Amino acid sequence: MFLHCIAYHNGIKLADVELTGIASYLEQPGCFIWVALRNATGEELAQMQSVFNLHELAVEDANHGHQRPKIEEYDNELFAVMHLVEERETPEKTTPGKTDPDKTGGKDKEGKEHRLHVGEMHVFAGPRYIVSIQNDFRQDLFGVRVHCEREPKNLARGPGYVFYTLMDTVVDSYFPLIEKLETAIEHIEERIFAHGGALNASNGIRRLYRLKRRATVLKHAVTPLMEAAGRLHSGRVPEVCEKSRHYFRDIYDHLLRLNAALDSMRDATTTAIQVNLALVASDQAEINKRLAAWAGIFAIVTALAGVWGMNFEHMPELKWEYGYPAAIGLIVAAAGVLYWRFRRARWL
Repeated sequence: MFLHCIAYHNGIKLADVELTGIASYLEQPGCFIWVALRNATGEELAQMQSVFNLHELAVEDANHGHQRPKIEEYDNELFAVMHLVEERETPEKTTPGKTDPDKTGGKDKEGKEHRLHVGEMHVFAGPRYIVSIQNDFRQDLFGVRVHCEREPKNLARGPGYVFYTLMDTVVDSYFPLIEKLETAIEHIEERIFAHGGALNASNGIRRLYRLKRRATVLKHAVTPLMEAAGRLHSGRVPEVCEKSRHYFRDIYDHLLRLNAALDSMRDATTTAIQVNLALVASDQAEINKRLAAWAGIFAIVTALAGVWGMNFEHMPELKWEYGYPAAIGLIVAAAGVLYWRFRRARWL
């Protein structure tokens, strides 16, 4: 679906353009075209390829979708793929016992389950045009166009500046998701140490693992894009991005921060899982020591009671007047000594 097709001249909007009128604007010096689409069909991509002479391999990748974040250069044309990550409410289960395999989230304040959903943005950027396509993404990116048109001086840099603004918007959208993840991990860590790890241990580990999966989803969006963005501001910069190379360095710095934060979160979740398991194992060991201590006490009681419970005729204690009190006293004394020793050893 076409969102807009606009011609700009020296950073100023000239007009909304029909596809059939694009060629006339491309002939004017200092003019470039920005076409934005949502959930583009194969037919629409074919139209773009015909109008702007897009490279067939780039069009093929855009048509198939499900691409790894990347930036590829074809002569004087750039093709970029970026992941659009957003939270969506998890659909209700339709089959008993089955769960949503894409559920990588938790619950919000209203108790609703959420997951991270990954869409894609494809960008074709040339010296006189830029084509942006957002696929499977609910949020509106109209603010990118508004931001660009408010800064005609920067927009005069050409399609490279529009490409930077799109990329910057996508990268900035990762920050709230990562901050939410950090808050969730800190909350779970506090609960682990507050409750000693033994309470709701299984649920705690499941939540930590879900958070780790969310971090992995964002990691897959950030790391490849960071590697690709490094070529847009240093060394031989593509012609499309030459006038905006310093802006792309800022994006690269943001991606470095995001990548470092994600690495820290993944390490934190792994450590939290290990600590939780260690605390659970420690609690189980304490329980086992208590059980072993009581088993030892009852073992000595059972052994002594078993001796006097044997039905032998010639047992000295059978004829003794104080035999029964003495036997009970010995049993109580033996159990008391063991109890005292176990208490000193902190097994009880």
